Amino acid sequence: MRRARGAGGTWAGTKTGTLTAVALTCTLASTLLLASCGPSGGAESAGTKPPHAPARLPVPPGKGSRVPDDFNGDGHRDLVLDDLVKAQSHADDAGIGIVYGSAHGLVPGARQLLTPKKQAAPAEGRLPAVFDAEESCDLDGDGFTDLIVSTDPPYDGQGRPPVPLQILFGSPAGLTGRAVRLTVPARARFGDDWPDQPVCGDFDGDGGEDLVLHASGGRLTYLRGPFSRQGAPHAAGAPLPAPGEVPTGPAADVNRDGYDDLLVRAADGPGKAAVVLGGPAGPARTGTVLPAGSDVALGRFGRNAALDAAVGTTAETSLRYDLPAASARGTLRSLGPTLDAADFDGDGRDELVSGGSRLRVLRAGAGGLSTTGAVTVAPPAPGTTRVLAVGDFDGDGRADLVVRTHRGETKDTVAVYQGTAQGLLASRPATTFSTSEFLAP
Repeated sequence: MRRARGAGGTWAGTKTGTLTAVALTCTLASTLLLASCGPSGGAESAGTKPPHAPARLPVPPGKGSRVPDDFNGDGHRDLVLDDLVKAQSHADDAGIGIVYGSAHGLVPGARQLLTPKKQAAPAEGRLPAVFDAEESCDLDGDGFTDLIVSTDPPYDGQGRPPVPLQILFGSPAGLTGRAVRLTVPARARFGDDWPDQPVCGDFDGDGGEDLVLHASGGRLTYLRGPFSRQGAPHAAGAPLPAPGEVPTGPAADVNRDGYDDLLVRAADGPGKAAVVLGGPAGPARTGTVLPAGSDVALGRFGRNAALDAAVGTTAETSLRYDLPAASARGTLRSLGPTLDAADFDGDGRDELVSGGSRLRVLRAGAGGLSTTGAVTVAPPAPGTTRVLAVGDFDGDGRADLVVRTHRGETKDTVAVYQGTAQGLLASRPATTFSTSEFLAP
C-alpha cells in the first residue's frame, strides 16, 4: 500500500496545478465550522458523533474544472483521507473519507465516506475487503477528478495476479457511483507481479491523463489516456524498459518540455531513484539517477525554471538542482524521513517540509534551500504527527499544509496550517477537526 497521498515524494508548480492546501478560519458561517479551532482543540471521540461536529451538508454540484482533486468539478480542491480513525481498536477499516472544498476552503460538513459495500466493484461475485485511495486525476477528461483505489481481488497464487485497481469516476455530485475495474491488457504487463502503484500524468504530451503501473524485470506498464467509463485505456503497448519497476508519484514536468516525468525505483523502500522522462512515446528515457534515500521531494528550490530534488537519508538531505541535468548539488543536515514541497508564500519558489520527530519548513532562495530561518510546525495535539496533504484548497495561490496527529487507532486531529505572503503560519493551525466525524450517521 502506498503512503498517504501528499506525504512525501511531492512536487509543486507543475502544469497540472500549483500545490497548496487548506486555508480555512474559524470565522466562517456556522454551517462551515469544523469540530474546533486551535492546537488544543479537535474532536477526539470515535464511534459517536462529536458534540461540535458540523451537520452533514450536500455536496455542492459543479460543472467541471481543471483544478486537481476536484471530484465534484466546482472549481475547489477536495481532500482525500485514507486513514480514518476506527470505532474501536482493531476494528475494520472505516473506508475512504472525502471532504469537499468551497471558496472559503474545506467544508467538513460536505463529507463523504466511500466503502467497499457502497462503492467497490465485485470480483468473482465478492466485494473486496481492502479499499485504499492510491491516486487521483481526470482519467476520462470530463472535468471531474477520478479516484483510483486498490483492492484485494481473489487470487490463488497461481499464474498472473488479477488487476487490483478500480476507478471511481467524479461527477457533479462527487464520487457517488460504483467503481469499475481498471483494464490492463495482457500485452502491457510483464512478469507475475501485481499491476499496482499507479501514477497519473500526461507522459506523452497529448493533453490526456495516462497511467503508469508497477510491472517487473525493470519494466513499467504504460496505459495511454483518456480512459473509457468502463475502465479501459485509449491505447496500451508493450511494457517500457526502465531503471526499475516501481513508479513513484506524483508526476511532474521537471524540465518544462511539455511532457510529465516521474521517479522510478528498483524496489519498494529506501534506495536509489531515477528520473524517467516523458516524451511522444511516453516515459521511456532515463534521466538523472538520484542518491539512495527514504524519500524524494521535487520542487523549484533554486533560481531556474527546472525543478530540483531533495532526497532524504538518515544522515543528510541531498539536493540536486536543475533536473534532469542536476549539475548543481548541495547537502543539508538530515531533516527527517519524509519530505514534501510546496510554495507557501506564493513567491514562485517552493519550501521544503521535513517530517519525523518534528515538522520543519525550510525556505528557498536564489541559492537554493537553507536551514536559515526554518520554522517548526506546532503539533496540533499530543501524538504522532505526519503530513497528509499540501494543496490550494481556498484558491489564494499559496500552499497550505494539512497534517494529522493520531493517538492510537481511535483518536486523531487533522490540522490546517495556512500559507500567507509571509510564509506558512506554523505556530497555530487555522482550524482542526477529527476523522471520527466520518463514523457519525
